[in-house]
Amino acid sequence: MSSFAAALGALDVRRGHGDGPVAFGGTLGAEELLAAYRRGLFPLPAADVYASAYNEALYGEAVEAGEVALLPGGADPYALAWWSPDPRPVIAPDGVRLGSRLARRLRNRSSWWTSADRAFGRVLEACTEGRQPVWLTEELAAALMRLHEQGAAHSGEVWEGEELIGGVFGVAVGPVLSLDSMFHRRPDAARVAVADLGARFGAAGGRLLDAQWDGPHVRSLGAEPMARSRYLAELSGEGGGGGGVGVPDGAPLPAARLGRPG
Repeated sequence: MSSFAAALGALDVRRGHGDGPVAFGGTLGAEELLAAYRRGLFPLPAADVYASAYNEALYGEAVEAGEVALLPGGADPYALAWWSPDPRPVIAPDGVRLGSRLARRLRNRSSWWTSADRAFGRVLEACTEGRQPVWLTEELAAALMRLHEQGAAHSGEVWEGEELIGGVFGVAVGPVLSLDSMFHRRPDAARVAVADLGARFGAAGGRLLDAQWDGPHVRSLGAEPMARSRYLAELSGEGGGGGGVGVPDGAPLPAARLGRPG
């Protein structure tokens, strides 16, 4: 076991402040990243040295007081923050809200179709376009690509003909799919991507979509706050439900199906 994994195992995530980082430091290899997701953590790398210095100025005293953990690894610990918000915004796989207007549009828009894991790298790249600050660094993207190759990270894509117009990606841990980022090149295409990937994940046995950061947008998608303690129990499989979780079916499907009444 690596020193990073051992430190994660000793970290009591439930004691961390819900509105700040739980830990700093560590590295962003695929193994470390997956271990963190399994503990209910997700990374927020600093975009540059100025952002790292800001982290230290803002949270340095909390780290020194032991209120925020300092994990081994990395030349600059404040360049990598680990978060586990409390409460956590979550969505049932079949609970993504499209709205009646979008549902009607989908039923009449036969050129839109969806897939999963068909263009993971392209979705990653699209999620970095025009984003400031840049949190999806090259190091993090490389680790996510490795997790995708291992079957732990998934993407949902929305297409118009052969053009990729929307997408979402995230990391699956047992019954939970933690959604990291999304993009759109047509109005509502990202919302469709979330609904589609959620439906595929649910069909494979998944129980929960984790929206990570709360806010008006994820609430509009159907996210509801869940206490971190309950979220961690769901993540570990203590929430019940039985059965394993398979790999989401990636076959091309018409987006129109998502607009039909359940």
